[in-house]
Amino acid sequence: MEESELFQQGFANRKEVLGEAHVDRSWANADEFNRPVQRLVTEFCWGKVWGDETLSFKTRSMLNIAMLTAMSQHHELSVHVRGALNNGVSKAEIQAVLMQTAVYCGAPAALAAFRVASAAIGEWEKENLSQM
Repeated sequence: MEESELFQQGFANRKEVLGEAHVDRSWANADEFNRPVQRLVTEFCWGKVWGDETLSFKTRSMLNIAMLTAMSQHHELSVHVRGALNNGVSKAEIQAVLMQTAVYCGAPAALAAFRVASAAIGEWEKENLSQM
């Protein structure tokens, strides 16, 4: 099946934010059952929404950290913290976003998010600082 231009843009955006290895692994692990949702997310989330240049990738990353914290979506939060670092969001900015979630989303959600973010930051630094 030939992929649409929107899919191609989404795949490129997804790789830029989350890293080529993560995206390639996600796509390779998709099967007949879950591939349609992978395609949907790639086209509309990463192609249409992330492809809108009104907001920078950095801004979108900070928004995602806050929203995923509010929804207690820990796996996706970990992925997006790493993506935020790839997009130039500093540890101090991630901390500030999570502090704001403590007020607006509640302390339990923020505490869990801090644990997830700390682990994700540590993994990201280990991978990226060792390559320098």
